[in-house]
Amino acid sequence: MADQVREPIKSASEEITTEFQTLVDSQDLDSIKQSQNLILGRLQDSNAVLSHFNDYSENCFADVSADFSKNTRLLRTMKSDLDYIFQKLRSMKGKIVATYPDAFPDNSTIEALDQRPDLELAK
Repeated sequence: MADQVREPIKSASEEITTEFQTLVDSQDLDSIKQSQNLILGRLQDSNAVLSHFNDYSENCFADVSADFSKNTRLLRTMKSDLDYIFQKLRSMKGKIVATYPDAFPDNSTIEALDQRPDLELAK
């Protein structure tokens, strides 16, 4: 009885298979496969190039990161030193102005005293 049920199913599946084969041209399938293989090759080449670039970038970053962090620390130290120097200069200027009020001219007399040409202006 099981063979009686399997036989119509087998013949129906064979018939559907032949119908599907007639729907699609084998040349079209071959051209699709060829295009897919071509795209796969290009993607694999691109992946290899990107992997190589990532390795190169990682090596360059490893070489530069130590110098970058060292220079960053140096700049932070220089900034704190300059902040301290300018704070001391402002304090000294305040003491001088308190002792000698005419020691620093106001803005109107600064322009009259400074007669040097401005080198940054285009002539």
